[in-house]
Amino acid sequence: MTTENNVSNSNDTQEQGNPSEAEFRQVVQALHENGLKALRFKFEDEQVDGQVLNHEVYGPIFTFKIETKDGGKYATGFFMRELLHTFQNNDDPALWMSSFFFDLMEGNEGKDKLLPMPPQSEDEAKALIDNVIVPYCAKTLREEFPNDQVYVDLDLHEEHGPVLEAGFTAVTDGNNICALPLHVLIAHFLLNRDPAEPMVQGLYRIREEHGMDA
Repeated sequence: MTTENNVSNSNDTQEQGNPSEAEFRQVVQALHENGLKALRFKFEDEQVDGQVLNHEVYGPIFTFKIETKDGGKYATGFFMRELLHTFQNNDDPALWMSSFFFDLMEGNEGKDKLLPMPPQSEDEAKALIDNVIVPYCAKTLREEFPNDQVYVDLDLHEEHGPVLEAGFTAVTDGNNICALPLHVLIAHFLLNRDPAEPMVQGLYRIREEHGMDA
């Protein structure tokens, strides 16, 4: 089984040459400023704000909010690793970042789409997983691959703990499962990010590796 995990903590950055604490703070500040500049370039007539939150598991998380002229407020967040990758490798980081806001705005013009309230207890977290995230991911994955039989199930991974896994019933060997820890799915949801998206990408990689698109 391959565990897909698009989220990582600050150690990923520190391992890249082991920067000092001061250098690390400079990188965080630069990413924050570049994120604001990128979004203000795409939303030059709107109000753009942002802040950096330090998460105990994921390290710095960059959240941004856009308030449109029609009164709508939209917010989403990004993990440090993906922002670093985007600004280093993407030809148009502003387009990539703004795409998440356009998705939030679609069909919600003039409405607030701010960050969801985190679950306040284990029961609330379980309800979020069982009643919202898992059904949504299962529906999204099966709609993405309508010509394949896709299975989606909860499992307990020895290293990563509770995970949501998905795969194609037609693939029984090799890299045949995409799995994400439940805390990663919750993190995406709480940042107004699509929790199914990394699993969709994982299944596309499985299809490619097994020649299913040939």
